[in-house]
Amino acid sequence: MSAQQAISGDDILLREDRDGVVTLTLNRPAQFNALSEEMLTALQGALDDLKVDEAVRCVVLAASGRAFCAGHDLKQMRANPRQGYYEALFAQCSRVMQGIVNLPVPVIARVHGMATAAGCQLVASCDLAVAAESATFAVSGINVGLFCSTPAVALSRNVSPKHAFDMLVTGRFISATEALSFGLINRIAPDAELDRAVAALSSDICAKSPVAIRTGKAMFSRQRSMGLEEAYAYAGNVMACNMMAEDAAEGIDAFIAKRKPVWKGR
Repeated sequence: MSAQQAISGDDILLREDRDGVVTLTLNRPAQFNALSEEMLTALQGALDDLKVDEAVRCVVLAASGRAFCAGHDLKQMRANPRQGYYEALFAQCSRVMQGIVNLPVPVIARVHGMATAAGCQLVASCDLAVAAESATFAVSGINVGLFCSTPAVALSRNVSPKHAFDMLVTGRFISATEALSFGLINRIAPDAELDRAVAALSSDICAKSPVAIRTGKAMFSRQRSMGLEEAYAYAGNVMACNMMAEDAAEGIDAFIAKRKPVWKGR
């Protein structure tokens, strides 16, 4: 695919493929791209497809309209006031968030407008995030009597406990500058330069060995839950295996010869 195409029948999620970069665009602008059941299903299907697509080098998660994502669809939730429904919904959302983490290639959140509650969780679940200067972030469920428990999982793995808990119990919005200082996002761009900044980051990733990038994402995620000794033993094994890849040999030979490497992807 070279043009933007709808993944779901009602066009709530769009996909565009270009030079190894896949852009998934949340497309419920009138609802501020709220994560309805249908949106979560579409995202899960897209992630399942991307997980086995070896041509993909990087994924960008974007959104249409005035906001990145306002979190769960509260109207849909209130229309189904059953605990079993809510448990299934949050389990579905958790699978999507873990699907982003477990995707073999880096995922970049392209954030504009607001990213609130599960929308902020979506940003935190991505490997990298680039935000417009005017973007704002919050886990604001507390303002409607709901502690953002599932967003707290992703948030607390990005920012310090005190910053995370502050956001969770106050529901306050933070600026892109604060989000950068907290570690929730990587870069800030002027609003008009957001696409260029995202493209520059994705191009940097695509210029590297696909073997090294896929190896690195899997290793980085897994070692975080390990103790120090176990992590070093695991990392050493992964690095030794990586050294046996053709791309590693090519990269080192190119460095010694002072030329540009030609990646083979194996």
